[in-house]
Amino acid sequence: MNVLGAIVAGLAGTAVMTMMMSIAPRMGMPKMDMPRMLGTMLISREETATVVGMVIHFMMGAIFAIIYALLWSLGVGSATWWWGLIFGAVHGLVAAGMMPVMLRMHPRPPEMSFGPVMIVGVLMAHLAYGLVVALVYAAF
Repeated sequence: MNVLGAIVAGLAGTAVMTMMMSIAPRMGMPKMDMPRMLGTMLISREETATVVGMVIHFMMGAIFAIIYALLWSLGVGSATWWWGLIFGAVHGLVAAGMMPVMLRMHPRPPEMSFGPVMIVGVLMAHLAYGLVVALVYAAF
């Protein structure tokens, strides 16, 4: 397993996912500001919370890519576009299932319309993440 390759792949996948989340409202999707949501769970000042949330978001992206790479090294699939989409789909479904829990745990929950369209958006973002992680990791 190549840990550095997994970290780079996770950062690249998270960057793509973050770009997708930022343009989602322009495509008729609900606002998906995960960095802000993560940051405001810890810090009340909006500007600082967004920066802290972005750091946490990218760290989580690197950690999940290490988990993907570990699974691939153990023989659970491989770093191919197909397995990237499979891992991304599973990851996305789990993330969508956790969103209502996060909103309930949040000290100041953001206004979000969590429903079928949001679930599709979360799933699409994680599919892109998984695909990018697999392709970038395979390049290492």
